[in-house]
Amino acid sequence: MTKHLQNDKAAFEALKKELKRIREGIELIPSENFVSSAVLEAMGTVFTNKYSEGYPQKRYYGGNQVVDIVEQLAIDRAKELFGAEHVNVQPYSGSPANMAVFFALLEPGDKFMGLDLSAGGHLTHGSPVNFSGKLFNCVPYNVKKDTQLLDMDQVHKLAIKEKPKMILSGLTAYPRKLDFEAFQKIADEVGAYHFADISHIAGMCATGVHQNPVPYCDVVTTTTHKTLRGPRGAIIMSKNEDKYHDKYHAESKKNLAELIDFNVFPGIQGGPHDHITLAKAVAFGEALKPDFKTYAEQIVKNAKTLSEELINQGLTLVTGGTDNHLMVIDLSANDLTGKGKEVQNALEQAEIYVNKNTIPYEPATPFNPSGIRLGTPAVTSRGMVEVDMKVIAKGIAEVVKNHQDEPIIERVRKEMLALTQKYPLYPEIEI
Repeated sequence: MTKHLQNDKAAFEALKKELKRIREGIELIPSENFVSSAVLEAMGTVFTNKYSEGYPQKRYYGGNQVVDIVEQLAIDRAKELFGAEHVNVQPYSGSPANMAVFFALLEPGDKFMGLDLSAGGHLTHGSPVNFSGKLFNCVPYNVKKDTQLLDMDQVHKLAIKEKPKMILSGLTAYPRKLDFEAFQKIADEVGAYHFADISHIAGMCATGVHQNPVPYCDVVTTTTHKTLRGPRGAIIMSKNEDKYHDKYHAESKKNLAELIDFNVFPGIQGGPHDHITLAKAVAFGEALKPDFKTYAEQIVKNAKTLSEELINQGLTLVTGGTDNHLMVIDLSANDLTGKGKEVQNALEQAEIYVNKNTIPYEPATPFNPSGIRLGTPAVTSRGMVEVDMKVIAKGIAEVVKNHQDEPIIERVRKEMLALTQKYPLYPEIEI
């Protein structure tokens, strides 16, 4: 697998270091995962050589007869997996996918609602430093200060008051389930498009472990990595028909599916990455198998056990726990306000990989926030179960409480190494 790469010493050494890091570390960043060996192989195929601007049977270059088969395979499998009417599998990643949806549904300056970044939303859900907040008029909805939970009555009142053209439901650091049906009812009442971003929870949505928004929403995006355990990329799912065509797009001859496709290509992208499309097809095929639901269920079981044990160890979690794959430690409860970066670095020294994160109504700054975000997709992919989560939680708590104590951090590192050695990662890769 690496025979020819060895000729480039610098690149090969970097690969060896990264393989060692992921094998020996506890990967708890909730947006990361470990793809199967089949997906890994698909990404390194000759499909990386091809240009295929356009769509199946409608290409701008010749020689795409095999690429058409691959892209259609990915489309058909994604449709089956989520029950979608239309799927575009070409987006390079989540942010471009979301951008294409914004351009398809809205005009610059149009009003939409999205979850506030500090409450668990994403940059592309309306942050003022992102295209979504710069080009469009975002009215953020938030969580309640006392419970840190979404209040759908407040979302409803805000929608009635603001009458947005689009309501965006989705999360990147909100540890509870979303009620997409409730969001859809609000959107219907105010005549708004409902756009759901399920990048973090797609694996659970596809298997029924979390409510699937596809039957309700006009448009749904997801990355294909994270809980879907595929390559880095994204897809857009939508209805075929545009129910607000006469209201918002009367001048266009395109239906909703055509609007989406047009705004991916030629709207914001050129040729798709065909090797990644092949890997997406492989990942969707894996997700259609019965054991993938077992995997998704185990992600949630592990997250619940990890969250419960962190609380038992004296840490405080945003919303008091989790319903999905992630949780956020509120460091301010341990007199560590604004110390998220320090704690992240200390955990990294123990080879526990997490990311600093804001907490709702963050008292510090996004660069030095008061939270730590962690999740269980990657450790679950390695085969870890509830008993292992208790070991990890104990190690995390020790480092958080003693984040400047090097002997303690070193002891935890050795404990984590002993745990990871029980769960070999990519044993077939020998370098």
